[in-house]
Amino acid sequence: MSVTIKDIAKIAGVSPSTVSRVVSNHPRISQETARKVKAIMDQLGYHPNMMAKSLVSKTTQTIGIVLPRPAEELFLNFFFGELIRGIVTQATRAGYDMLMTTATSDSNELDAISRLVLGRRVDGILLLSSRTSDPIIGFLKQQNFPFVLIGRSDEFPDVLSIDNNNIQAAYDATGHFIAQGHKRIGFISGPPNLVVSQDRLAGYKKALKEANLPFNQEWVLEGDLLQQSGFRAMSFFMSLPDRPTALVIFDDLLAFGVLRGLTELGYDVPQDISIVSFNNIPLSELASTPISSVDIGTYQLGYTASQSLLRVVQDEPLLQNHIIIPHRLIVRESSINPSIRRTDSK
Repeated sequence: MSVTIKDIAKIAGVSPSTVSRVVSNHPRISQETARKVKAIMDQLGYHPNMMAKSLVSKTTQTIGIVLPRPAEELFLNFFFGELIRGIVTQATRAGYDMLMTTATSDSNELDAISRLVLGRRVDGILLLSSRTSDPIIGFLKQQNFPFVLIGRSDEFPDVLSIDNNNIQAAYDATGHFIAQGHKRIGFISGPPNLVVSQDRLAGYKKALKEANLPFNQEWVLEGDLLQQSGFRAMSFFMSLPDRPTALVIFDDLLAFGVLRGLTELGYDVPQDISIVSFNNIPLSELASTPISSVDIGTYQLGYTASQSLLRVVQDEPLLQNHIIIPHRLIVRESSINPSIRRTDSK
């Protein structure tokens, strides 16, 4: 015979409603009572019937995570793993589970979100990236459903968002090279439909303009979030008669592809070309040439987004709708002053 809440309450010497509040992590239950009741639950092997609980409370204790497409590429990028780690840490501490979804097209993606929202399978939604003209944001606003965007939206500037100042971050990365005396600085961007790609490109252009350096469209390439894009970019850049001496790269994984491509072509970093990228994943400092990278606080982005969503779900007040996570440039061996380059550089 299965253990019930009444059994737990009788042994603990409390009411069944107190046990229910312990299961729901109610803030008015003392820590001492909660520990006592949970210890008895563990001893008797009691597991709450969350489906029955959700029917009564009209909550699921679950948040939905919308993964950018395609999912198989996403999990090859360490950035998303660290982002999700921050989300899961905060949500788990608050007693929430995660439900992840992705799709292969815009229509399939909207269908997947519709099933989560209209079926009330989750209490709130986390969007892990911001795209231009994103139909999901419009749908969630129309449904008045709790959600948080990691990024920002020009179309819906009032949505609750957690982001970096990506214009300033790219400005700082480009300024790092300008301060060293570089005159020919290239840029490897991310997918053009991502707002973050547009912001970082804008920051790069702003730094060049303020330094009275020319913007050369030939020195700007678009890529995806995979190592192969960086690898392919090097074949193009290094074939130019007037090639860049430094590169600002959208993502650390792209930077690994850049390093591999340069090595296979017989070039050296930083002697032949200097690089700075973004996200500062742990492997950046372990690369064959440790990579200078802009640390955007990836874990904190996820943690804060999860925390903010749960506050909305639980009807707690928010001090602001737009939270900016600080960034900092971590300088390593991949970016040095060109004045100390080898005189025999290619």
